[in-house]
Amino acid sequence: MKREVVSYLVSHHGYGERRACRLALQNRSVQRYRSTRDPRLGLRQRMKEIAGSRVRFGYRPIRIMLNREGWQVGKNLVYRLYREEGLALRKRPPKRRKMAVQREARCVPRRANEVWSLDFVSDQLNRGQRFRALTVVDVYTREALAIDVGVRLRAEHVVETLNRLVAQRGRPKYLFADNGAPEFDS
Repeated sequence: MKREVVSYLVSHHGYGERRACRLALQNRSVQRYRSTRDPRLGLRQRMKEIAGSRVRFGYRPIRIMLNREGWQVGKNLVYRLYREEGLALRKRPPKRRKMAVQREARCVPRRANEVWSLDFVSDQLNRGQRFRALTVVDVYTREALAIDVGVRLRAEHVVETLNRLVAQRGRPKYLFADNGAPEFDS
């Protein structure tokens, strides 16, 4: 990356290589270095052919086939060339869990005070002290029924807040926690 920055400074701004390297915090020896490593073009070509014919092969099976053909290559070399040539397989999408497939559809509220949702939100003050806020929202009207803030909010605080709201507004049919699962239903 810094090589490109130095070459840009030299070509577009007319700086000398020494000054450009100093500005980009790049050693001149690193800037001038040219690799003497063998590019292994034959091996790369054969790997591409194997990967083209056997689409589901990763670098390990390709290495086994190369060794059977007489190439004396190690796994690290094959892996490096495999990645450089862009032959890496795409990751499989995760298999669905059984619980996710059998999940019930979320209830749709038809009137106010039928479904409440509660969640915890946390943040940090300027001086580094963390605090939490318990939010209770009516899903139908999107009205914030309660926002309780404290350094520590325990289960007793949640129960106290819900009891106070039930006394004021009546009991809802459903109460959803932050994970979307109904906590109770009457």
